Parts: sequence; structure tokens; C-alpha cells
Amino acid sequence: MMKKKNISASKASLVLFLCQMVSALDVPLDSKLLEELLQPPTIIQQSPKDYIVDPRENIVIQCEAKGKPPPSFSWTRNGTHFDIDKDALVTMKPNSGTLVVNIMNGGKAEAYEGVYQCTARNERGAAISNNIVIRPSRSPLWTKEKLEPNHVREGDSLVLHCRPPVGLPPPIIFWMDNAFQRLPQSERVSQGLNGDLYFSNVQPEDTREDYICYARFNHTQTIQQKQPISVKVFSMDSLNDTIAANLSDTDIYGAKPVTERQPVLLTPTGSTSTKVELRGNVLLLECIAAGLPTPVIRWIKEGGELPANRTFFENFKKTLKIIDVSEADSGNYKCIARNTLGSAHHVISVTVKAAPYWITAPRNLVLSPGEDGTLICRANGNPKPDITWLANGVPIAIAPEDPSRKVDGDTIIFSHVQERSSAVYQCNASNEYGYLLANAFVNVLAEPPRILTPANKLYQVIADSPALLDCAYFGSPKPEIEWFKGVKGSILRGNEYVFHDNGTLEIPVAQKDSTGTYTCVARNELGKIQNEVQLEVKDPTMIIKQPEYKVIQRYGQVSFECIIKHDPTLLPTVVWLKDNDELPDDERFLVGKDNLTIMNVTDKDDGTYTCVVNTTLDSVSASAVLTVVAAPPTPAIIYARPNPPFDLELTGQLERSIELSWVPGDENNSPITNFVIEFEDGLHEPGVWHYQTEVPGTQTTVQLKLSPYVNYSFRVIAVNEIGRSQPSEPSEQYLTKSANPDENPSNVQGIGSEPDNLVITWESLKGFQSNGPGLQYKVSWRQKDVDDEWTSVIVANVSKYIVSGTPTFVPYEIKVQALNDLGYAPEPLEVIGHSGEDLPMVAPGNVQVHVINSTLAKVHWDPVPPKTVRGHLQGYKVYYWKVQSLSRRNRRHVEKKILTFRGNKTFGMLPGLEPYSSYKLNVRVVNGKGEGPASPDKVFKTPEGVPSSPSFLKITNPTLDSLTLEWGSPTHPNGVLTSYILKFQPINNTHELGPLVEIRIPANESSLILKNLNYSTRYKFYFNAQTSVGSGSQITEEAVTIMDEAGILRPAVGAGKVQPLYPRIRNVTTAAAETYANISWEYEGPDHVNFYVEYGVAGSKEDWKKEIVNASRSFFVLKGLTPGTAYKVRVGAEGLSQGPGVRSSEDVFETGPAMASRQVDIATQGWFIGLMCAVALLILILLIVCFIRRNKGGKYPVKEKEDAHADPEIQPMKEDDGTFGEYRSLESDAEDHKPLKKGSRTPSDRTVKKEDSDDSLVDYGEGVNGQFNEDGSFIGQYSGKKEKEPAEGNESSEAPSPVNAMNSFV
Repeated sequence: MMKKKNISASKASLVLFLCQMVSALDVPLDSKLLEELLQPPTIIQQSPKDYIVDPRENIVIQCEAKGKPPPSFSWTRNGTHFDIDKDALVTMKPNSGTLVVNIMNGGKAEAYEGVYQCTARNERGAAISNNIVIRPSRSPLWTKEKLEPNHVREGDSLVLHCRPPVGLPPPIIFWMDNAFQRLPQSERVSQGLNGDLYFSNVQPEDTREDYICYARFNHTQTIQQKQPISVKVFSMDSLNDTIAANLSDTDIYGAKPVTERQPVLLTPTGSTSTKVELRGNVLLLECIAAGLPTPVIRWIKEGGELPANRTFFENFKKTLKIIDVSEADSGNYKCIARNTLGSAHHVISVTVKAAPYWITAPRNLVLSPGEDGTLICRANGNPKPDITWLANGVPIAIAPEDPSRKVDGDTIIFSHVQERSSAVYQCNASNEYGYLLANAFVNVLAEPPRILTPANKLYQVIADSPALLDCAYFGSPKPEIEWFKGVKGSILRGNEYVFHDNGTLEIPVAQKDSTGTYTCVARNELGKIQNEVQLEVKDPTMIIKQPEYKVIQRYGQVSFECIIKHDPTLLPTVVWLKDNDELPDDERFLVGKDNLTIMNVTDKDDGTYTCVVNTTLDSVSASAVLTVVAAPPTPAIIYARPNPPFDLELTGQLERSIELSWVPGDENNSPITNFVIEFEDGLHEPGVWHYQTEVPGTQTTVQLKLSPYVNYSFRVIAVNEIGRSQPSEPSEQYLTKSANPDENPSNVQGIGSEPDNLVITWESLKGFQSNGPGLQYKVSWRQKDVDDEWTSVIVANVSKYIVSGTPTFVPYEIKVQALNDLGYAPEPLEVIGHSGEDLPMVAPGNVQVHVINSTLAKVHWDPVPPKTVRGHLQGYKVYYWKVQSLSRRNRRHVEKKILTFRGNKTFGMLPGLEPYSSYKLNVRVVNGKGEGPASPDKVFKTPEGVPSSPSFLKITNPTLDSLTLEWGSPTHPNGVLTSYILKFQPINNTHELGPLVEIRIPANESSLILKNLNYSTRYKFYFNAQTSVGSGSQITEEAVTIMDEAGILRPAVGAGKVQPLYPRIRNVTTAAAETYANISWEYEGPDHVNFYVEYGVAGSKEDWKKEIVNASRSFFVLKGLTPGTAYKVRVGAEGLSQGPGVRSSEDVFETGPAMASRQVDIATQGWFIGLMCAVALLILILLIVCFIRRNKGGKYPVKEKEDAHADPEIQPMKEDDGTFGEYRSLESDAEDHKPLKKGSRTPSDRTVKKEDSDDSLVDYGEGVNGQFNEDGSFIGQYSGKKEKEPAEGNESSEAPSPVNAMNSFV
């Protein structure tokens, strides 16, 4: 018994201290007061616990604290004192504890890894920060590995492993190709959480050599890449062809066709696995399956539901994501992979643990000497965290003793504290998953009273409203507050005053005699202080003449009055509103001092007008309705809505009927046309009125039909031409007896949501339709056309029931019957529903294609048997795609096109085909669940069509009587070209056309010299190509033969293009990299002009920057550009003999994004410098040898000597035959006249299509793998000629980056 008493006494003591803690002092947030009071340190800002820093930038470890006096700061590193004075690279910010490690002046971030802790100290205590773990981020290079090509059979599964380097923090993984385009992902191909790329089944289109895994390290802003992975998919057709080519006719050969397989999980492996996640984190579970057709993933939680608002599905439902997980999310999660052949599943057992989290964090305590208080520190976690206390940063067990302090687990109890008891206490809650650290100070203050409310502050209130007079105070011990009225008045007491704990005096109902001076007195054992405030009570604002309801004739005049009375010391403002909005901006509305007048009233003026009066202390308003009616015959009669009926009486009460009678109200000069009767169900929907019926205006009684189990009240509304009256007062209530339901639920449906269930839904009865208590539903079903008994179940007042274990897509007879405590409703009607659909089983057969013309084909197929549809037939889908062009024999991947034909249609048209091409197609049946298997691919070919226009037409080498024409074949020949048709005619000075000449040219020609032309004559040329089908669209061009020697001199041999009538610069193209861009153009006009390039940032108003082009080049390289920036550029020519210079139109280009910097600058390495010196010496020796051998040679033609001194970029030497550019063929000449090689131009959307560019980035490196160095940075070199140098030995064949090359050798 004694032991129990002691326990009770201990609990009582703790409760007493908790109550005393509540009475601890609150320090008002008064800036002047806070500056004067002593206060222990408080940490207000610190770096995160796990602080990952950029190794290239200065390290800033934050520690900010406040206190009075201002605290001093010190640091520990790895548990020992950190003397920053001994490290020249470490400084502490003034008046702060923040450390700055100057890495940018030669420091190494790795040298400063460790655990740091800041201490802020003043004479009142010491606060400490969290343990701040400093770690520099790391982005290591990819480990070298030899990647073998992946040879996979069509339909098999495949996993491409990424295995990124371990970085800090971990990198972000993504897969791209050589063109920096993300690889498309789908239900079949997707990236796993570990970064690997999973193929549920491979298809021929997966064949490629540039599967590249990238790792992006955000802290260091670098991207590393893995070596490209090659995948070769062998289709059955190609495999059979290969086998057939290697076996004799007598051998049996043939690969097995692509076989469908049921799902098998690629990850995770096995049937079960486990996962531990922390509370509050994001739970990610993943299941990726192989199979053909591609499996579909579904997730369930065994024994429970997935959390509704926190569950998300990602990566085509292969990843289950639950945010903000808690212990309740622990359990077994099952993923099910299913296709038409079967399913596979995996169970993941999830355990949710928890790092410590606060239940009650300790709070600062301000006490007076001799007072008691407590600090409470309560935290939870899984496992349960351990609670430890520190005092001023020292474990409390070894801290200096304080007789006023007692530690009791998670509570520190303080008794009779003194000023020396001030300190900062730290509570640490930790378990194996983390820790929490909180600082809370105990500040013992002895302060005389202070009143913080300004002296003689004036308070103004309206009579009969509350008055609140402030007396904000502070003192330690807590002062006592007293109020007096007047300087020498008596102390205020009684029920007419309310005294608040914060010192405020409240007068609940202030009267005029409450006006006066009030004195607040604050006193404690250290002193006394008082303060006076003034109270003025004002008369309320009133509207003594309110606006009244008005009915006015159309085009008349109306006036609303609003006369007010207010306190003479307050200045009122009057505002008029119409329908709670501002008055219309119309001169017909006249606002006077006390009224509102509306002139020439129209129908749109009908509405509610409100007069609002505002003062600085109160606001009042009054409203009136204006009704506009048609002008009546004289004398004018006022029309209005009728008055509401009254004296409602119920008689003749029966179970299903009652009689209601009433007395009509005044008609207001407009006869009542009808009465509307409404009812309220006080039992099911109190306060909601429903329409019951309506009767003619001459009738004042009505017999009403009633429903069982309804507590009726009735009201009547009168209606005339003006409008509806206000509702009458409700009648007395009448409760009808309960009965069986009269009706059954409506809109009964049966639709399966899964292949093995039937979901029965209906619209529930409303409350008054239940006819009695205990509303339920009897749900019955049986399979149609099967001799089966009804299966029934009674459910609560819901609207859905799910029948499980049903066959796939079979019809069911369904009925839903209502019942209550008194019995059943009448027998319900039966409806037909279907259980859940599944994917169709078979493909359409006998697929036939009839080619109608070169762009249109008709496809036929046989319908599939209805039983194999396994669902509602929605139609058929035709997939078709182009295999190859018959004229070019080149294969390229083309996206499949899909046409859907609704219903049971068995044919369809395929428009938009390309002429003279080979196509494949297949057909699939579609139901509500999805698509069935595809029919075997059907091959068909389209006939020839007319070609497109020739790709270009150039006219060069003009003479007195001849012109040279060069052209390019059509981009889309659409068949076999038979010939070209050239038509031309002269144009005179008045732009009249001469006779038309037509020439037919063989299809294998690409140039023609037209002779016997007139000199100095402009000709217009029309040029098109022909196939056996007909002629294609034409291209036109104009040119002029030159004058004879008496006019302008004949141009030199090979002078180039025909000179246009006016000089011009066109076809300005750009090829941009990170910091430079290659600009090229075409010029037509006189020779000996000076070119220049102007450029600037797109969209800016800065002046154009101008660069002079050397000699007469038609290209220029802009250097020093900013990565990732849009620029505008134009090209100009100066020095024309006639007229001013010319300028091209503006072009816009964008430099590439900044690439990740290399880890090591190769240009600074000694071995590299030595190697470059050796190479330079070798080149110098070769040049000397070549020079000596050249001097020993024979004579050369004058023309060759002249060309040898020409600009080498304008006169390139051919490498194959050693001749100079002057004597090249027409084909090479046409190529060299282009400003950039094919594919170098960047289209307006800055993308390069693979099929339009033969000169891709691959061509500038060494094959597929020649585009990136091992550290992932971009390489590649643009030049005027595209040649691939062979690799020597085992050295890398990768070309150097142009950016690094400039940086290294300039």
C-alpha cells in the first residue's frame, strides 16, 4: 500500500510541474524589449545533416545563431576541436559561425570530408548544431569494358545492362542514341529502376548499333556515357534465307516460327522478395516481365487495398509508387504479369521502418527566480528511439550539477530556479535509421514590469459594441494587472468588464458614458508602472429613411431615398449598388446627396438597389427592389407580385393521400394564374423543399398523393404575370406509415471489369422512395441460355455488387429488387449484362489486297468467329507500313500506320500510299478489352506514279550563244524515270514570251549544253521528269546569255554561274556547335566584292557585331559564342561597282548546350605536349622533303601555277587523280558549288532527319563508336571534305573535339 501511495504522489508531482510549465512567461515579440533582455543562444540556420558539396566550388558550412549578448562560435571536426586559425583556407564570416573553405584557391574538397558540429555560446548557455557530414560529390568515369554485340532471335527477351559508375549522389540514368534522341519506351521496352533496359520481346525494328546508357551527375553538371551497345535481331524470314543459302536442296531446313510465350519475370527474380522502406519516403516496387504477346502488369496488396490518394503507377504500370509511406503500408504486395497465354506473379514483402520523428519537441522556457517548469522531449520511431539529454552541449550526466534540475526519462523537471539555472538543453532522439536534435533554453529572468502599449493611445468604438483596451506588458516575475477609470478612480471590477490574461480590458457593451481615460497598472515584487489610454464612444450610423420597393412603368422616372444620421465627428460615404455590383456607367443614373434617380427606365434596370453607408468605424446598408412593367392604360395601375397564401390546413388524412387548403393573398392588380405546392421531408431531407404539384389560380384546395414513411410539410406559392410570391408559412407536419417499396432501382447494368467478373450496378432509391426503414437490395443473376438457378444476395443500401469467378464474356440475366423492414418491392424487370471481356483469340483470315492505283489500295478479310472475339466487337484495325521503295531499293524503318474500321466491316480502303513501293499489312480484331493477334503480314506493291520535280536546276557557263544546264534527279521518282522534258522560250524587255522549244533528254543524263542561242537574251526554262505513267511537276529557272565583245567583256573560262540581273546573297546556312558556328552562303553577282558577316543575340536590341571575311570565301567560322544561346546572323557584300552593297535576309541558329567538362585537361599533360612536339617535327621534315622533290620536277602549265597560289579553301585538290579543282568533272563541280556538304544545313526546327542527311555526326567520327570520348564528352570535327581515315594499330580512332582542339593548340 505504501508503494502505491508513493507512485501516486510522484504522478501528482509531475502533473503539478506540467501545470506550472504552462504558466511560464511568454516574451512579447517587441523588438525593443527583445534587444534589452538577456537570452541564451538559439541556432536559427545551419547546413543540412548530409551535405554533399561541389568539389570545384568553395565549401560553405552554415551556422547562424541569435542571443543576448551575441554568441561566439566554435567548431568540432570528427569529434575534436577544429582550429580554423591554423588553416589558411578556412575563414569564419564576421558576426556569424558560418565557415567558408576556399577550394577555388588551391584547396582539395576531399581534404575537408568529415563530421562538423557548430557551438554557439554566450554567458547564458551554449547551443549546438546537428552533426553536419561534409562529402564532396563524385562523378567517376565509366569502367572500360569490351561489349560484344547482342544477337537475339525475334520474340526473345533481352536485358541491356547499364551498370553506371558509383557516384555521389547516385546519377540519373537514361538511354539515348547517337543523335542524342531518347530511345522510345513502351509496355514492351522500358528502363528499370537500376538503369537497365528491358525488352519483354524483341522485334526486327529493335536492331541498331547505338543503344547508349548515359549517367548524369547533377552536382558536378557532368554526363558520362557507356560505350554503344549493338543489338541484332534475327527475324525468321532472314534466318531461313541464311539457312537455305548454306544447305543443299535435299537438306531439311527452316527456323521455327516466332512462338508466343507466357510471361516470365525478368526482375525481380524468384517468387518472393523483401523490401525495407522508411516512413515518409517514397516506396518504389518494380516488376518487369518477358513474354509474347507483351505482358500487362497489375498490382494488388494482399489482405488490403492500395492507398487511394498516395498510389501512382509509372513506367507503364511496371513500377508501383506509394508516396509518404507509413507503418500501415507494411505488407505483401503482389505484381501479376498476364498475357493471352498465362500469367506469372511475384510477392514483395514490404516492411516500413521509421527514423525518429517528434511527438513533442522541447520548447524554450522563460522563468522567474523561484518558479518551476519542465522540458518535455518525446519522439517516436521504429525501432523506438533512445532519448538522451545534454546541457550546453555536454552530456547531462557529466555536466555541472544544478540542484534545481531533475531528469526523469524524456522530461527535465525544474524546481525553484535561480538566474544561474539559465542554460541551453539539447534533446537527442536516435535509432539505427537516424536522429533528431533539438535545442531548448531555460532563461531565468528578474525584470521589473514594463508596459509596451503606447501612452495615451486613442480607442474609438461605436455605442453598444465591444471596446478592447490594450495593456501589453512584460516582467519577471509575471506582473499583476489592474485597471482604473480616470486618474484617481477606483479599481474596475464586476460583470460589466472582462479582464484578459494578456492585460487587455474588454467592455462588452460600450455606452456613451464609457468615454474617458483608463489607467493600466502593472506591478511585481521588483516594481510598478502605469499607462493611460483614451476611449471615445461614437453614435452609430443609421439610415432613417430607407429606399422602398418600387414598381415603375417602362420609360418612366424613379427615385430611391437614403437619408442617414451619423456621429458628427465621423465622415460618412454613401455608395449605391445594383444587384450587389457597381451601378451601370450610364448618364441616366443620377446620384444625389440623399437619393438615387433613374431617368428613362428600361427593362434592364429591373433589380435590387442597395444604399451602403461607410464610416471609419461602422457600415450600414438598406435595399429595395425595382420592378419595371409595361406602361398600362391611364389611369396607371400598380402591378406587383401576389402576396403569399396563408392559413394552410390539412384535412382528410389517409395513408396515401391528404387534402390541403389555403387562403390566397392579395393579387396586387395582376390575377393569380396558378398555385405551386411544395413539400419538405423532415425525416430524410429536412430543410429541402421539393416540387409536388400545381393547380389553377381559381382553386384553393388540392388532393395530394403521399408516399409511405415520409414526414410531410407543405407550403404554397402564388404566381401571376409579374412573378412568384414569397412562400407561405409551412403547414403542420404529417408522418405517413411505413410500407413495402413501390419501385425498384433504375438503370440496372451488368458490365465486367475483369475477364473473370461481373459488376452489377444500379441507381439507388432516394430516401422518400424507401417507404420504410431498413432499405436493402436483393441482387440476383444467372447465366443466360443455360439451365441455371438464380443466385441471389442481399446487400446494404449500396449501388454496386461484384460477382467473381465468371466465365469470360458470357451473357447474364440480372435483376435488382428493393426491400425494407416491411417486405419486398414488386418483382423487378430482368436486364441482360455481360461478364468481363478478354483480348480476342484469333486473327482475321483470308486477307486479300487489291491495288486500285499508285496511292490507293483496298483490303478484304474474313470475319473472325464471334466466339473468339470474347467481347463486344468494336471493329478491325489494319496496320500497314512501307517496306521499301522499288526504285531505290533502300530499306528504312517507317512508323506503322493504323486504320480502324468500326463494326463487323470486312473491307477498307488504304489511302495515301507511296507509288512504286513495297508494303506490308496485317489485320487485327478489336473488342472493348483491346486488340487480338495480328494476321500474317501481307505484302503488296503499288504501281508507278508520276515523279516529283527535279531536286534542282542550275544554269552555268553562259557564252554568246550557249548555256550549260545541270540538274538533280527527283527526290521521289515514284517509278523508273524514262526521260526529262526541257522546255524554254526567250523573254523580251517587255516580259513577253517567245516561241516555246521542247527537248526530250535521256533519264541517265544530268547536264546539257544548249547551243545556237541568241546573245544577250533572257530565257525561261521549264524542266520536269517522266516515268511510264506521265510527267511530274516542273521546276523553272531563268538565265541570260552574255553580250558580244562590243558590250561587256566575255567572262573568263570557268567563270562560274550566270550573273543575275541584280547581285544577291541567298541560302545562308549555319552549322552550330557549343561555342562556334560555321556560316556559309551562295552569292550571285559581279566578282571582286568584299563579304562580311553580322551577328548578335536573337531578340536583343544590341548593335550587330561585324566580322570581315577573308578574300572571296563563301563561308566563315564565328567563334567565342555562348553555349545554348539563340543568335541572329546575316551576310553582306561591299565594293560593288554599281549601287550600294547587298545583304542577305536574317537567319537564326542556336548553339549547342554546354557539354560536361573533361575531368583532366589533356592539353596540360606532359606526355601530350611531348607527343605534339614530335608530330610537329615529323610534319616539318616531310614538308622539307616534299619541297625538295617538287623543285626537282619539270615545268607546269601557267594555269596550274596560278591555281597553286589560289585560296586553298576555294580551289580544293582532288585526292584521287591529283588534278586541281579547275579541271574537275561537272558532277564534282556541282558538289563544290554547294555552301556545305549535303546534310550540313540545319533546318528551322534544328533537327536533322536521318533519311535526309547522309552526312550525319557518324560520318565525322569513326563509324558508330566515333562520337564520344571515354569520359562521355562530345567529339567530332566539321570540315569541308568528308573523309574517314583508317585506324592504325590498336589506338582509338575517335576524332578530337573541335572545341578542345582550339583550346589546346591556339
